[in-house]
Amino acid sequence: MSNAVELTQENFKDAVAKGVTLVDFWAEWCGPCRMIAPVLDELGGEYAGKATIAKVNVDDAPGLAEEFSVQSIPTLLIVKDGQEVNRFIGVTGKGDLAAALDAAIG
Repeated sequence: MSNAVELTQENFKDAVAKGVTLVDFWAEWCGPCRMIAPVLDELGGEYAGKATIAKVNVDDAPGLAEEFSVQSIPTLLIVKDGQEVNRFIGVTGKGDLAAALDAAIG
């Protein structure tokens, strides 16, 4: 999780208000979440300065999970200037995530 920003109920809106953010809704007990973590770390390094990679622990921030209708984890949102522009549910390939980030960045 070295390249990811930890988001909470308190800092979420400010963190995603400007620019492009990939938000990973996850939990420590979730096996698929652990499988995708290295991919997100790689993307964090590759998109440094262009997009933010962030994580929301659904156990710590259930209100955010409810607000974004997260029913299964991992759920990954691409947020641009505070608005969701793409959503992936389950383990998603690096290429698909990179393409979505590129499209959001423009």
